[in-house]
Amino acid sequence: MKATVIATFFGVFLTCTYTAKDATKKTKKAKLYVPQIDCDVKAGKIINPEFIAKCPPGCQDVKYRVYGTDIYASFSSVCNAAIHSGIIDNTGGKILVQKVAGHSGYRGSFSNGVRSLSLPRWRESFLVSEGKPRKGVTYPTTLEYSSSKSTTVKSEPKKPEQDLKGMKSADTANTSEKALEEGDTVRKENQTTPVPTPATQMATTTPTPMTTTTDPSTTMPQPTKTPAATRTTAAAAKTRPGLHRVRDMGSSSVHPAYASVVAAAARQVQAAQGRGQNTAMETDSWKPGLNLFYTGFSSKEELNPKPLEPISQGNQNCKVDLSFLMDGSWSIGKRRFQLQKRFLGNVAQALGIGSAGPLMGIVQYGDDPSTEFNLKTYANSKDLRNAIEKIQQKGGLSNVGKALSFVNKNFFLDANGNRGGAPNVVVVMVDGWPTDRVEEASRLARESGINIFFVTVEAAAQSEKQNVIEPNFVDKAVCRTSGFYSINVPSWFSLHKVVQPLVKRVCDTDQLACSKTCLNSADIGFVIDGSSSVGTGNFRTVLQFVANISKEFEISDTDTRIGAVQYTYEQRLEFSFDKHSTKQDVLNAIKRISYWSGGTSTGAAISYASEQLFSKSKPNKRKIMILITDGRSYDDVSMPAMAAHQNGVIAYSIGVAWAAPDELEAIASDPAKEHSFFVDEFDNLYRYVNQLIQNICTEFNSQPRN
Repeated sequence: MKATVIATFFGVFLTCTYTAKDATKKTKKAKLYVPQIDCDVKAGKIINPEFIAKCPPGCQDVKYRVYGTDIYASFSSVCNAAIHSGIIDNTGGKILVQKVAGHSGYRGSFSNGVRSLSLPRWRESFLVSEGKPRKGVTYPTTLEYSSSKSTTVKSEPKKPEQDLKGMKSADTANTSEKALEEGDTVRKENQTTPVPTPATQMATTTPTPMTTTTDPSTTMPQPTKTPAATRTTAAAAKTRPGLHRVRDMGSSSVHPAYASVVAAAARQVQAAQGRGQNTAMETDSWKPGLNLFYTGFSSKEELNPKPLEPISQGNQNCKVDLSFLMDGSWSIGKRRFQLQKRFLGNVAQALGIGSAGPLMGIVQYGDDPSTEFNLKTYANSKDLRNAIEKIQQKGGLSNVGKALSFVNKNFFLDANGNRGGAPNVVVVMVDGWPTDRVEEASRLARESGINIFFVTVEAAAQSEKQNVIEPNFVDKAVCRTSGFYSINVPSWFSLHKVVQPLVKRVCDTDQLACSKTCLNSADIGFVIDGSSSVGTGNFRTVLQFVANISKEFEISDTDTRIGAVQYTYEQRLEFSFDKHSTKQDVLNAIKRISYWSGGTSTGAAISYASEQLFSKSKPNKRKIMILITDGRSYDDVSMPAMAAHQNGVIAYSIGVAWAAPDELEAIASDPAKEHSFFVDEFDNLYRYVNQLIQNICTEFNSQPRN
């Protein structure tokens, strides 16, 4: 009997055990449902900070634009970025997307059949990788998209001051949707907050605790190790003089590869994490109780650690951010390396380094580049000269192209002391000729707004020219081939003669055309419809739209300048291009514009803006007119618009409600579909802020180099 009971119990136990195992197996076999996204979906439109998605076939198309390489701006097509990075091909497939911090520069490239574009900066980025779940991370089976249309319930007309403060009668979630711009939303409670936003973030919300951890090391590409076979030591250089001349071989030693690069990367990530505690987005201007014109821009003194009190403010007539690429290759030799350091010290003295004048950092290159010190390390010429004297030679080849890529990605960051309003300048010292290609790296640097100067010493002899990898490398690297951006010195011993000529050129900010980007090179004139059909509340919404566009640009008297005209039957110059030279002053001026009310004479307004604003534009500025109207004009718009186009004005038209599509196209520059927009109501204007900036930057990047 006992045996029977025991056997029965044992059988029940085994049955339960195997049933549990089967259940476990079934649970393990349960597959994650992967949501599908369309080719035109951009990362910024998806709220989830990390997700796996399936891309359809056919996303490899130029209409699905991509910005960046490896790290992509959030208004890039997710699927085409995955094709560009090589994760999938045009047949589609599963991908893993991780939102990361915004970057100060995105470089374009051609990869896997996709041409990505360059962009100076954007507030949010993303990474794409193979569509496999990461351990410990739960992925959504349904993606949460940002709202494209407001769900706010309309109420009775508000007082102007209420409208100005964005007092909308909607709950927090709906307000978040209203605040949304492409790639830019206020995260809801229980959702993961993306890692650090750039220096232009807007401090309007408190971040919620993260539920998914993104490795901060993914916010920048890791350097690829150079194969040992390609590294050149002093002994190897002696045995191969035909590749690159070797002079005065001294006791210089090769530093450990990439030690400085990795250290600089770690410092950058640490600084980004420090800035990333507040993750609210810059254009969230619709939150209840928030002043619509609060920009959220912190001063550079708040964003970066303050340097020691400088001895002087420096030469205020030469406000540039300057990086010297110092040749540390074996070919230069010990003695000439000392002459190079003396030259750099003399340049630092002649520049007059100071917090209100020029700032200078040094990157030494050989096989690989590394930062000796950045822009904020030294705030006076004396300390800078002492630091230069202590630099030790790296050795290796003269990989100038690799050094330019390094500077473009890593040097001119806010965390490293970049001031934004000061032109970025790189001076490349080259002994002989580079041992790699410079054309592509310099093109990407120029697109990021960097002025590249070359100081070449002792060019290749006739017998050595066959070893030059890229003939005429200087002309391929600089943005103007007039000779302004290049100086050739026959001997290192005569280098002292070019100190003053180089300083004069570097400080001539009017000639530094290569520091121009889509964000700092324009005179932008807003032509604002103030007719009676607009109404007071909607007029304040239009002004907020104007403010949100304006604060995306780098504003100063030498960068982008903003002007505004309001029109009805008549026209009124609200403020001219030379009136306000800081971003905050411009935003305050926009806020003070008072509603006029009257008729709608858009053609006369275009002519007035041409005469009162754009006739006074600087010769080296791009002239951009952004016209906002809500109805058909009482006069002809085609002839005034044509005259403006012929005078070099790039016109964008934004129509609301009863605006006439044919007039919007007549006002807009060619192609009209990229220069004209229409929304059904004023509250939807915010949707076109990012698109407008994107189109302006795309058009700028497509311009011929010379």
